Formats: sequence, structure tokens, C-alpha cells
Amino acid sequence: MRILHVGKYYAPQRGGIERCTQDLAEWMRDRGHAAAALVHQPAGRRYAESATVDGIEVVRAGCLAAPLYTPLSPAFALHLARLLRSFRPDVLHLHLPNPSAFWALTSPAARRLPWVVHWHAEVPTDTPDWRLRAAYRVYRPFEQALLRRAAAVVTTSEAYGAASRALAPWRAKTRAIPLGIGPAPAVAAAPPDWPAGTGLRLLAVGRFSAYKGFDVLLAALARTPAAGLVLIGQGEEAPRLAALADRLGIAARVRFAGAVDDAVLAAAYVAADAVVLPSLDRGEAFGVVLLEAMRAGRAVIASDVPGSGIASVVGDDAGLRVAPGDAGDLAAAIALLGGDPARRDRLGAAGRARWEARFTLDRSAAQFLDLYTEVIAGVSGRR
Repeated sequence: MRILHVGKYYAPQRGGIERCTQDLAEWMRDRGHAAAALVHQPAGRRYAESATVDGIEVVRAGCLAAPLYTPLSPAFALHLARLLRSFRPDVLHLHLPNPSAFWALTSPAARRLPWVVHWHAEVPTDTPDWRLRAAYRVYRPFEQALLRRAAAVVTTSEAYGAASRALAPWRAKTRAIPLGIGPAPAVAAAPPDWPAGTGLRLLAVGRFSAYKGFDVLLAALARTPAAGLVLIGQGEEAPRLAALADRLGIAARVRFAGAVDDAVLAAAYVAADAVVLPSLDRGEAFGVVLLEAMRAGRAVIASDVPGSGIASVVGDDAGLRVAPGDAGDLAAAIALLGGDPARRDRLGAAGRARWEARFTLDRSAAQFLDLYTEVIAGVSGRR
């Protein structure tokens, strides 16, 4: 079969959605199917680009800017029409949130195909950012039209789907397929250096955005003097986080490692004692970082965000869950693991077993292959 992914970005741009898109496309390629992706250039690159990336045709539409994490690409509809003609997909896999996916609603060729809407995350209606709340009023009618037209809607966890007000009218065609990741990169690499003179080696990975809660992690680190932290990532919050580390007097115990490649990232997980995901709200729908830590056999500390998939990933045996936004609770969990290496080892071993049993790429992608087959057969049966 032929699968066309429509998303925001594709490798080398990094993120959970981008990782999922690439992994699914390459998994299908390895099993004799064809996959292509229509995405955006990074903000400010106004020219389009088409290339084959590891056997996947990737078309990147020019992007004027990306206000509120939303790529603006006036030519996206044109590229979609061209790909529909040249690639001739059997199914559209639409990764949301992404307003550019709404162009499928205007295309007769796209509407003849079955759509799988992949609900990675949603715009939180209780966000403190008034700009997001205002933008969602415009976004929501198109979002609902897309969901109405979809043959199937996929969430990354049962909990996230159940908590979503936007998905409430579409429960009958919504199912949960957890994300999965493959084995760690085989290429050996040196990990980032932890700050000298610290004990427990903590690792946190992700985009430096407000909802990630890295400011709470820094506040917790200020209460746990026997720990050092490596932060991998980049984003708009980086200057504020660096200033906060200075203000809290912990700059010597924090290393901002920036963006790293997959091999260095895998080495960082192996070198860490524990991995922390301090996210604040349902902007964190699942937490691929947790899977990467569990694959490496590392204990995790994660925010127990209500209505997210975090609890379903960590379970009761792979790590500690703490109250979102509570620096005291997070500090207590860090101190607990810092003083109990045997517990860290038990949690890490349980996490590794949990990844192998539930969250491998093979397990996740095989469910998507079954779903593609199902929705394509449904369209054929109506013709």
C-alpha cells in the first residue's frame, strides 16, 4: 500500500511527532510498502524542497513563520495536490495538531481517500496563554470538520482520548495505539559530561517550552544539593531557564547541552542515573522521552498529569510519579532515588521489561498497518 503522511516537520527536525512519522514511514518501507511525507520547512525558509530521505519521499513546503508553534505555508495546498497526483496514496495519515492538514478538506482527490487522524496532542482550552485560546476558536471548526471526515482517529493512550472534549463526538471511531520506539542506535558515542562534583546524575530531554516544566525541575534541584542535571534540548525558554539556574545558585550543577544527535542522546540515557519528565499539563500527551529512558533501563520520575498518557507509560513499577508543578514533591522523589541505588536498578529493569512488552516500534507500527488495511477496505467496500 501507499501511505502519505501530512505533518508539521520531518527529520532532521526533532520532536515526538516527527520521530513517530519517520519511524512509521521507515517501518512500512522495510515491509514493502511505500511512504511519503508532506511537511514544512523550518520557520523562515520560504522555498520548497523535495528529497528522498532513507527511501522516503519528503516534500517540505516553504514556511513564512511559525507563530504559536503553527507553521504558515500558503503553498501547502499546492504541494498536497501535486503529491496526491504523483504519489497516488491509498491512505492519508494526518498528524495533528497541524492547521496545514485542513487543506485536505478542500481537495476532492484527498476526500476520495480514507483518512487516519493521529491525535498526538490538542490545544488545551485552559491554557494561560490567551493567544492560544483565541486562536483555538478559529481552529476548532476546521478541527471538527477533519474529525468528522476521518475514517479513524488514533490517540496515543486511552486516558488522553477519554479526557479530550474535542474528541467526545467521535468516540465510536477513536482507538488508542501507544507510540513505540525501536532499538537504540548501534553507533557508539560519548555522552555529555555531567557537572563536576555532583552525585546523582539526572537527565531531562525536550523542547524548552513552558509546559515542559523545566523551571520546576530547576527549583527541585535547588533543594537537592547532591544531584547534577544535564538538560538536552533547545527552545524559546532557554534564556529564562539559564537565568533561573543562576538566580537559584545552581548553575554549576546544571549543564545545558543543547541539541544532540541520536547516538549522543542514547549514550546520555545510559550514562544517567535517572531521567526526569516534569511536564505541567496535557500538552505532554505521552512522553516518548520516557520510552527512551525505559529502553536504556533507567528509572524515571514523571509528572502525573491528569488526562495524559504518562501514567499508562510508567505504570506502577517503572518509575516514580509526582504532582505536576510541585517542586517539593519532585525534590523528594529525586532525594529518594539518590539515596537508594538498588531501587533505581529495580525501577530501571522494570521499565526495560515494560518497553519490550508494550512499547516497541514493531508492536505500534503493526497496529497501524492493520488500521490502514481496515480503512482502505472500508472505502473499497463503499465504491
